[in-house]
Amino acid sequence: MRIFTILLLLSNSINIISQIQSFIHDGIIRQYIYHEPANISPGAPLVVVMHGYSGSASGIKNYSGMNSVANQNGFAVCYPQGTSDDWSNNFWNVGYDFHPNETVDDIGFIISLVEHLQIQHNLSPLNTFATGMSNGGEMSYMLACQAPQTFTAIASVAGTMFDSYGSTCGNNSIPVMEIHGTDDGVNLWAGDYNNSTGWGVFYHMDTIIEKWSQNNFCDQLLIENIPDIVTTDGSTIEAQKHFSSNYDNEVWLYKVIGGDHDWPGDYGNMDIDSSEEIWLFFSKYLTNVTSSNNITSSFKEKKIIAHTDLLGRKVNANHKGLIIRLYNNGSSEKIFNLEDNN
Repeated sequence: MRIFTILLLLSNSINIISQIQSFIHDGIIRQYIYHEPANISPGAPLVVVMHGYSGSASGIKNYSGMNSVANQNGFAVCYPQGTSDDWSNNFWNVGYDFHPNETVDDIGFIISLVEHLQIQHNLSPLNTFATGMSNGGEMSYMLACQAPQTFTAIASVAGTMFDSYGSTCGNNSIPVMEIHGTDDGVNLWAGDYNNSTGWGVFYHMDTIIEKWSQNNFCDQLLIENIPDIVTTDGSTIEAQKHFSSNYDNEVWLYKVIGGDHDWPGDYGNMDIDSSEEIWLFFSKYLTNVTSSNNITSSFKEKKIIAHTDLLGRKVNANHKGLIIRLYNNGSSEKIFNLEDNN
């Protein structure tokens, strides 16, 4: 693929050079912004950060503050930009009701871009994460459904899951985090099963978290109240952390009580920095990477994370009959036990 680089000179109080790069996928020139710390190590993680509907790569780069978190923690960041729809709004193709004729393959674009960056910048293929705001959060869920082999975990801010791709998620086991306001006027906490908002059918937030908790075999819940540092922002945060004593994957919901369609830390709730909390979550799933002669070699120990029957119900490893063994790298295999050895 041919890569182009465009240098844009942005004027504020001083001149700042921001590098926007282009990447051709399916014959379409796509743009993205790439950032890495000056002292980044070979085999570093990569976080993909996606803007909301009508937003831009530069916009979410600025308000998310993810570059600062990357500099402090030694990971690379990519801010891809969606294509423009008939109303000249940048978007990710998650199946909005008013986009019936959109065919752009954003899943393929993101996967191809990630693979290019991993090679071009010597990044870890095992430590790749996706996050985004609103439409970008919805795209993160879509990647969890359709590209779990590429992404280690995802996080959504003010996003939701649409019925247009919800059925493609199956039993994918991937850690998920959501930061969402109970008074969100765009992606309603209670969902929109009648498409009253015109975006399309999307799920209740509790339903989304329950689904991913089941997929990750989370059977325990820890509820924490985030300190209300800024009492004038009109909201508080309850952190609901779903986990299991037997498996590593967790599902976190930061319930912003009284929060709207916001990116906490930039606007709306100011008790947290969303990017810092997202990295805290992602960092739980880092795999050690070793490097030799500037060539990255990543080794992730293959571990069994669960056994299920054909209906997806968790069973013991010695359960009689045909069962499915699930591994932490996204693979699975079928096992047939002649006897029940429980």
